[in-house]
Amino acid sequence: MQQPRNATASIKISNLSKDFGTVKVLRNISLSFTAGTSVAITGPSGSGKSTLLHIIGTLEEPSAGQIEINNTNPFTLSEPELAQYRNSVIGFVFQDNHLLPQYSVLENVLVPTFAFKQESDATQRAHQLIGRVGLADRKSHRPGQLSGGERQRVAIARALINQPNILLCDEPTGNLDTATTETIANLLFELHRAEKNMLIVVTHNLALASRFDKHLQLADGTCLAS
Repeated sequence: MQQPRNATASIKISNLSKDFGTVKVLRNISLSFTAGTSVAITGPSGSGKSTLLHIIGTLEEPSAGQIEINNTNPFTLSEPELAQYRNSVIGFVFQDNHLLPQYSVLENVLVPTFAFKQESDATQRAHQLIGRVGLADRKSHRPGQLSGGERQRVAIARALINQPNILLCDEPTGNLDTATTETIANLLFELHRAEKNMLIVVTHNLALASRFDKHLQLADGTCLAS
């Protein structure tokens, strides 16, 4: 497996705001994160947690302010350039894992490698990641044959396949029971340390949030604490 490419990962957010029509979701947020950092974002529903995560993930463009990821403002890139940038720099894990039901575990993990030519042996890395998340004996299974926790493990492996600088997770344990939540949380931290990436997680789970290097609390679109 290739060595992680994450030594220079950085995020700088300056005076960032996001509006949806007349609704102000985020207001003048300024933050910075460095390589290897783990960050939890908590707050009540509607506080802007997922919106902030989507902007960091380049899925939403801010209404005002600026974000730089690895010293690049992604929103100055063309659409094709942004798609390739996102594919190589950012990995996503969502509450609903968004696995493709017709594909096997191995095929689902490989999906992010299909969009752009890969320099390394993606299949070899996929097999290794599947083993690291504890699903070596499930490679040929389809999502419908897996438990909720197993499906989330597949989603984590898929998010890491391109060795992203940044791993973003939106309520990754929200649909899981207490025991499975603990297992998935431990797996996220284990892989975070191994891959040396930046881990940013939106969660309502305060016990989980307490395990991160930084804990940001959002309310009414502003950052209250870190």
